[in-house]
Amino acid sequence: MTYKTLLAVLQNKSDVDRVLDCALPLAARFSAHLIGVHAEAIPVPYVTPMGFPDTDFLTASVEINDRRSAEIEAVFRERAAREGASYEWQAMENVSGDSAVSALTAARAADLIIVQQTDPDADSGSMANVEALLYESGRPVLFVPYAVSVKPEFRKVLVAWNGTQQAARATFDALPFIVAAQETEILSLDRRDTGHDDGAMAGVDIAAALSRHGAKVTFASETSGDLSTGEAIENHIAESGADLLVMGAYSQSWLKEFFFGGATRTLLKSMPTATFMAR
Repeated sequence: MTYKTLLAVLQNKSDVDRVLDCALPLAARFSAHLIGVHAEAIPVPYVTPMGFPDTDFLTASVEINDRRSAEIEAVFRERAAREGASYEWQAMENVSGDSAVSALTAARAADLIIVQQTDPDADSGSMANVEALLYESGRPVLFVPYAVSVKPEFRKVLVAWNGTQQAARATFDALPFIVAAQETEILSLDRRDTGHDDGAMAGVDIAAALSRHGAKVTFASETSGDLSTGEAIENHIAESGADLLVMGAYSQSWLKEFFFGGATRTLLKSMPTATFMAR
């Protein structure tokens, strides 16, 4: 298994270099085709106090959007050509200008989506609905932290394993990274005995399965104590030095995570390292 089609979602000028710093080396590593996607908002017509359409405002909005899209496209094309990558560019429009939403059709035909984590301090007009990529694309998403540098060699991978369907999907979708890593650690948190599962052995099966693929696997079983699951994972990343986290997204319902929090929401907000998610 490998990745042959990569989709880079480029929301604005501030995230282009950070996303491409990850996407281009991966395209070279896997000899993959790289698709760059950016969307602009469809200009909304305004009316003058006299009730006539404000054509000057509409024209100015179109020019600003076109100029911004052209600048992002130019950076993408220049960098991709310089690296000798196979690439294409897709410029889109939608009501909100959300590049993640516009990218969904292309994303469903990609092996891996690469997008920057949402910067909470960014203006609302430049925020991507990255959760739509998780929920609606059906494809794995590699998040590049907005505040942490990423080296996409990914020598140490941490798999947050809770035995769910989402964790299994993410783990096997991440096989190309896991097999190539110098070490992959399976982290099992707060697992308890059930009628069909031995808590002490939770995660052993997936560790053995990955080993058969040639992965260099270690295993850790811990309790989170007073920390939330997300905080415990963050602490383990800091202690282990993992440079890629692999985890299933929203193994609880979205509403439960929205109202009560959960590991997915914690990591989407803080994200101490590159994070690979699928569901």
